[in-house]
Amino acid sequence: MNKKTIGYDAKRIVRNGTGLGSYGRTLVNDLAPLMPDTTLRLYAPDAGRDDLRCQVQPRENVRFCYPSHLRFRLQRDWWRMKGVVKELCRDGVELYHGLSGELPEGLSAAGIPGVVTVHDLIFLRHPEFYPALDAFFYKLKFRKMLREATRIIAISACTKRDILYYGDFPEDRIDLVYQSCSARFSRPVSPDLLEEARRKYRLPQRYVLNVGTVEVRKNILLGIRAMAKLPADLHLVIVGRQTKYQKQLDAEIRRLALGNRIHFLQGVPNTLLPAVYRQAEVFIYPSRYEGFGVPVIEAIQSGLPVVAATGSCLEEAGGPDCLYVDPDDVEGAAASVLTAMENRTEMVGRSRHYVRRFENQNVAAQVLDVYEKTLLMVKK
Repeated sequence: MNKKTIGYDAKRIVRNGTGLGSYGRTLVNDLAPLMPDTTLRLYAPDAGRDDLRCQVQPRENVRFCYPSHLRFRLQRDWWRMKGVVKELCRDGVELYHGLSGELPEGLSAAGIPGVVTVHDLIFLRHPEFYPALDAFFYKLKFRKMLREATRIIAISACTKRDILYYGDFPEDRIDLVYQSCSARFSRPVSPDLLEEARRKYRLPQRYVLNVGTVEVRKNILLGIRAMAKLPADLHLVIVGRQTKYQKQLDAEIRRLALGNRIHFLQGVPNTLLPAVYRQAEVFIYPSRYEGFGVPVIEAIQSGLPVVAATGSCLEEAGGPDCLYVDPDDVEGAAASVLTAMENRTEMVGRSRHYVRRFENQNVAAQVLDVYEKTLLMVKK
């Protein structure tokens, strides 16, 4: 693609430290060198966080675009949902990529083809995990997105099935492109960083690790209950933002008398997270439903065997050499942790080979193919 301009919804890039933000930053960093003659314009309602924006590698063909005249949140929200289209037309954008399941209203009418990445439809599959009003608005955004999209990228086969089930959208315009995952967790971690993480977070000598928001859907309650059936010198370290679900977990920890074996960490920076992964013995991810499951891949890259839950896409993310249990099977989870520790070398070796398919440049090349198909559709 020569001398083109592609626009991106960059709100999550400049605001979200993990998840959708990581997806956008990684993808832009990997696409930019593949398209040296294409300008990538990143549209965000404001500049967001300096530490996140700086994770987008500076290149001549990558530019951030913010509206300077919007003072209030409602103005910025309206700009992202609709007003940005005027700027896309002014800037000569030939294709717009919504990186987090949304496209602005009026995009199609303006003649700009839209590609959108859909990460999950949990709000449709499991609305019980959301406040009713939030689920209602997410459904409205989903319906609007279907009207504006030229092509959809699904980040897993599970997500693609959900799009087909809940949305009236042609299957031949849905592309399965697995979420790009940075290879940084595959790189060696220096002894100094290992020691810094151990001291700063008072990491136990032996621990099972979980990474992810501490919420009902993530189901770390299973991991806590499994700890009661595991050796007393083995601890559980849980890294992630806490929610009101924490109260339920605290009550269960007291009931099981596990207070000295369960450790919660928040705000672990990207510089130290690999060191926390590296010093664990097993990774447990008992989430009831995911669109993909990036922490599973990060754990494998870090040399950890994985125990995850059945029922969504985690088998896709981890591959056949991880262990999977029902999200309510406490005995099975405990037994699987012990099995994973005993077979760590074999499990990790085969799993590392499997997850290479998700690493950066291969995924970026697939997204580039989606762009090519989208532009060809418009020309016909």
